[in-house]
Amino acid sequence: MSDAVISGDSASDSTPGPLPARMLNEFAYCPRLAYLEWVQGEWAESADTVDGKFQHRRVNQEPKRRKAEATEEAEQPIEKIHARSVHLTSERLGLTAKIDLVEGEGDCVKPIEYKRSKRPHVAQGAWEPERVQVCAQGLLLREHGYVCDEGALYFAGSRERVAVRFDDELVHRTLQLADEMGQGVASETMPPPLEDSPKCPRCSLVSICLPDEVHFLNEHGAEANPPRPLFPDADDALPFYVQHQGARVVKDGGLLRVLEQQERLTEARLREVSQLALFGGVQVTASVIRELCSRGIPICHLSHGGWFYGITHGMPHKNVELRRRQYAAAEDPDMCLSLARRFVEAKILNCRTLLRRNHSALPAETLEGLKGDLRRASKTERIDSLLGVEGTAAARYFAQFGEMLRQPGGSAVAFDFAQRNRRPPRDPVNALLSFAYALLAKDFTTTLMSVGFDPFLGFYHKPRYGRPALALDLMEEFRPLIADSVVLTVINNGEVGPEDFISAMGGVALTQGGRVQMLQAYERRMRQEIIHPVFGYRISYRRVLEVQARLLSRYLMGEIRAYPSFLTR
Repeated sequence: MSDAVISGDSASDSTPGPLPARMLNEFAYCPRLAYLEWVQGEWAESADTVDGKFQHRRVNQEPKRRKAEATEEAEQPIEKIHARSVHLTSERLGLTAKIDLVEGEGDCVKPIEYKRSKRPHVAQGAWEPERVQVCAQGLLLREHGYVCDEGALYFAGSRERVAVRFDDELVHRTLQLADEMGQGVASETMPPPLEDSPKCPRCSLVSICLPDEVHFLNEHGAEANPPRPLFPDADDALPFYVQHQGARVVKDGGLLRVLEQQERLTEARLREVSQLALFGGVQVTASVIRELCSRGIPICHLSHGGWFYGITHGMPHKNVELRRRQYAAAEDPDMCLSLARRFVEAKILNCRTLLRRNHSALPAETLEGLKGDLRRASKTERIDSLLGVEGTAAARYFAQFGEMLRQPGGSAVAFDFAQRNRRPPRDPVNALLSFAYALLAKDFTTTLMSVGFDPFLGFYHKPRYGRPALALDLMEEFRPLIADSVVLTVINNGEVGPEDFISAMGGVALTQGGRVQMLQAYERRMRQEIIHPVFGYRISYRRVLEVQARLLSRYLMGEIRAYPSFLTR
């Protein structure tokens, strides 16, 4: 058997190319899972996928060939085949595969597929998806001139081999699934999620697919089953902030190290980093950029004062279909107005809730005024009118914002707040608000990019050079819940003081120590777990950002009837 890859160009530029046998396995298991992975390029690690990679570590070694001694019946030695990681492609079948192991003698071979789990005790020795996958590999071997009547599945969990006969029924089923998947890919229509399936909780893409959430939103309130808590208790990867001026970020194996000259300041493991955020004059080596781009980890660039102005990332998300829907929706005035109303209504309601929770003597006219702003927002027919309503509501809200500040010792001199101002902020409270909004915009920008959106084309905020308009759209309802709440926390708890600010040229900015305090408080808020107001399970605010972005994608793709705003209880 040849050790080389046998492949060709895709038969059609409109599809991703020949279907991998592994994707037929996924399609037989769940058509939506296969579509998400193959067409939209979604992927997420789980304990099962990590263990699967470990179990496959041997099959990725270099292929080997062995020849038997000549026998009395044959003058030429018979070639014994024991080849690992064999790539085969057939344009006629429209299939491709990377076979873990091929064994045989001469022209008679069989594919061996490794599985991490234990052998299931079912009638045919294995589940249909696994048998279909190894059958597809056998058909590819036949296509390239080999005799292949059976294969095997090796279950590492129980160290057992299960023979798989390529009978007419299995071959027919394999070709049928390949045809169905090919048609589904060409139609550019994602299959619906499974309904109340036991497969979903262990699926690595459950937080991307959102099967229970989609069904819940499309059913009628009390009649719908609440979504199962499918999210982990804690985030595995977190932002890595570097703000030491003159520092340099280097890669050392699986670590990111921050150095000043040759002195190590701090470090983080790459697998625990969700983004690298650089403030001001921080250098980063080419090897770090290359590694982070290959892992899909963005590098966020902020000014020394915290202004978010750029991002470095690898190839854009594969989900072109979502961006096409986004661009089409952005050209539809009715769609833009509908979404803009949702964003503004949720922002007003969340601002009102924050005031009611933290204001000691909130004037009744402020509450009534915000309620009236909410009614006007729901009835506006033009986005420019909606901007006016939002501005009026914001003025009411910030007029009372200072009354929520309760500084230790009762002094209100350092954190006196009259109104919102920016560019530059002219007092400490506005400096804190601007910094918190920049962090929130950064996180929504990276989240939207990871989902497949273009963060620079919004529905409410107009496109402007360098402005992540869609990130600003989605963060509207979270400004009071995350950014404003963090500002109240650091002031009321005494985590920042007058010494954490500097004034120059009519503006006020945080010192390095002040930024550290803000970053710590912001990350605490993002890690805080709450009960989701719609779905009822516990979830961190950081996960909420991703869920909202994915729900917007499901709305634009036509899977749910309306975009569900996030309203705090």
